[in-house]
Amino acid sequence: MIKHISLVLIFLGLLMSGCANKDFRMFEEDSQSESGDSEAVKTVSDEEYQQELEYEWKIVKGDRVEIAVFNQSSASGGGQLESIIDTSRQTQFNNRDGTEGLLIPTNGKIHLPMLGHIKLAGLTEIEAGDKLTDEYKKFLRNPYVVVKIQNQRLFVLGEVNRPGVVQVTAGNMTIFEALAQSGDVTDDAMRTNIRIIRGDLRNPTMREVDLTDMGAMRVSSLMLRPNDIVYVQPRSMKAYNKAFDEQVPFFNMINTMLAPFVSITYIKDGYKIHW
Repeated sequence: MIKHISLVLIFLGLLMSGCANKDFRMFEEDSQSESGDSEAVKTVSDEEYQQELEYEWKIVKGDRVEIAVFNQSSASGGGQLESIIDTSRQTQFNNRDGTEGLLIPTNGKIHLPMLGHIKLAGLTEIEAGDKLTDEYKKFLRNPYVVVKIQNQRLFVLGEVNRPGVVQVTAGNMTIFEALAQSGDVTDDAMRTNIRIIRGDLRNPTMREVDLTDMGAMRVSSLMLRPNDIVYVQPRSMKAYNKAFDEQVPFFNMINTMLAPFVSITYIKDGYKIHW
């Protein structure tokens, strides 16, 4: 009887460990097949890849922008540029607190001296600079405006040495740059299936990148955009090891409960242990 109870308890413990793999990972697809293959995008066309390379972020609500307005001191164009307006605080990325520049509100308009409220949402940095330059021509002789989005970032999670927020300084970056800034992947990382989540979190798109296969990398997109989430999954063995560590107290409890029965059988059968 004791033997059967022990086997049942051990089986339940192993079953609980087996369920840990799914609980241990994030961003799992409900539509995954029994083989574990998901519907995430693994390949992109040459046209799509070119679009990724040429992508420019457009200002959206919640962005913070720095605006510098200059004016030439002479009409001939030979004079030096004089700073008229500068919203920057000359703060390094590592020291930023998220309050730099001007916040783009829900209506997409910011308030600037002489211009009042003007809409920048939906424009790239260059487009916004050109628009403001044209507007300031109504008040200044030969203005020049520079617009810079300050809070472009993406997020690296999972099996990396320094998970967290990575600043994007050039509008986009490669997955290798993001992983390098995160201290590289850990020994427990699943390098064959790194996930990139993009877009509206109510209906996101997901890509998978295999960093171990050059052939797979050639047909995938390794470019990242601001607000992307890069998730480096853990290997299955880490989940099982973690689950086993969590079950150790359970097995210790079973061992304690069954120890008296083992001792009695040991004495009764003359140095023969039977469950």
